[in-house]
Parts: sequence; C-alpha cells; structure tokens
Amino acid sequence: MRDINQFTITDAVKSSFSTEPGSRFESLLHGLIEHLHDYTREHQITHEEWMRVLMFLYDCGKISTPERHEFILLSDVLGWSALVDMINSKGGATEGSNLGPFYLDDAPRKDLGAHLADGRDGVTVLVHGKVTDSLHNPLAGAIIDTWQADGAGTYPIQEQEQGQDKFDLRGVFETDEQGRYWYTTVLPKPYTVPYDGPVGELLRAGNRHAWRPAHLHYIIRHPGMAAITTEVFFENMEYLDNDAVFGVRRSLIATLAPARGTVPDLPAEAKFDAVVEFDFVLAPEG
Repeated sequence: MRDINQFTITDAVKSSFSTEPGSRFESLLHGLIEHLHDYTREHQITHEEWMRVLMFLYDCGKISTPERHEFILLSDVLGWSALVDMINSKGGATEGSNLGPFYLDDAPRKDLGAHLADGRDGVTVLVHGKVTDSLHNPLAGAIIDTWQADGAGTYPIQEQEQGQDKFDLRGVFETDEQGRYWYTTVLPKPYTVPYDGPVGELLRAGNRHAWRPAHLHYIIRHPGMAAITTEVFFENMEYLDNDAVFGVRRSLIATLAPARGTVPDLPAEAKFDAVVEFDFVLAPEG
C-alpha cells in the first residue's frame, strides 16, 4: 500500500473491507466509495472544502434531536428522499412521498370521527376515504397514522417550549369493516421547512426558497400489504409546482370541497366547513 496514489486509492479502500462477495452490502458500500472518490477527483476538492462538508455534517448531527432529524431534512431538500420514494413505489399502490423530520411513532389512538384540532383556529375539514388493495377490495383494520401542521403552518412539536402538546394534530386510526376512515381537523397552511440550522444555510447559499405546500402526512399499514408513507396535498394551493422537498405527485393532490349540499353521512365530533376525500391503495408485500 506504500505506492498508493489518487488513482489507486479507490480500489485499496474497497478491498480493505472484508465484505461477502456479491452481497447487497458490498454493492452499496463499493458504490458509495467509488462515487465519493470520483466526485472528489472530478472537482479537485480542496482541504477547505473537504473540512466545510465535514463541519456541515457535524452541525446537522448537533442540531438533531429525537423530534427533529436534520439529516432527513437534508435528504428532503436534496431530492434524495423523493427519489427513494419514487424508486420504491409499487405499481398499483398509492405513490409514496416524504416522511419529513417531525414524525413520532407513538401518536395516540383515536376513534373514527375524532377531531384532531381542538381549540385551533382555521377551516375545519372532514377528511375521509377508503383503504383498499390494488384490486379495490376494502381493507378492514388498516392502520392510518397521520400528522400535520396547523392553520398557521406550524407543527405543535415545534412549539413545546410555548406549552404545546407534541401529540396535537396527530392520531392513529383503524379502518372499519368497509375499509373506511374519517376524522376532522384544521386545514394546514403552507410553511417553510426548518430554516434555523445547517440545511437552512444550504438553501440560502443556493438561493432557494424553503416553502412547502399545505399537506397532510400519512403512514398506512395492513398485515400482508406493503406499508406506504405519503402525503396528501390540496389543489389550487401555493407551491404545488415548486415544493422545497419535491414531495408533490399529481396523484396525491385532492379536491377541497365546501361542506354544503351532499356530504358524507359519517359521525364526526366537530362541525366542518370543507370536505376532502382521498382513497389509499396498498399493494401486497414482496
């Protein structure tokens, strides 16, 4: 190894790992090393640039908490999250979209028809639909995990120091025997992704805005089916065509209709001003 140089170091690093030949891990690791080294050679990275990247990653780790994941945010604004979603979306199933940095895996269980936005200002919306398989058979007992921003574009988890409950505007529902789900909530507003950390610095350096269109987050699960992580957007809202994290898909844009005339006959805790209907489709595992 004493005769190593900038052109032979890539193979030397790859061979230093005792990976299982032909394994997925070997392929991923070797590919990462190759692309990183090729990028470095192509751009002739200086010591100052190398250290700035390392400090940027250090800063991402330093600001991250169990309730704010700066590396997920970095993945989002670089389009990596969206690309992984696109590659892994299964044919016939609802398209995937961003998890985002504010997901909590222990949100409270709620009864169908519950209201998620007690005491919050804004337009109250009935959100409803069905969960089916790709042959349109209803999936009873599907788990719907949802979370969102409020009518001012803020996640309650961002305002815990002001006394907000981090579990506000979150809930886990189970579909009925017809595969139906429904609940009421406040219509979220567009918001900027967190702009006070290293990812915000990156966006400002690249002259990019940080705005996201209004949306609802979901994770949908059912035994024997491939889970989906996705978002539902609203037509005619701002930033649908220039989402800061590239999460919008045409198939994920729902119609926001006023609650007048014929409305779904679904028992709900709160009176609502508008209705959104969106059906989720799950594909079999494997």
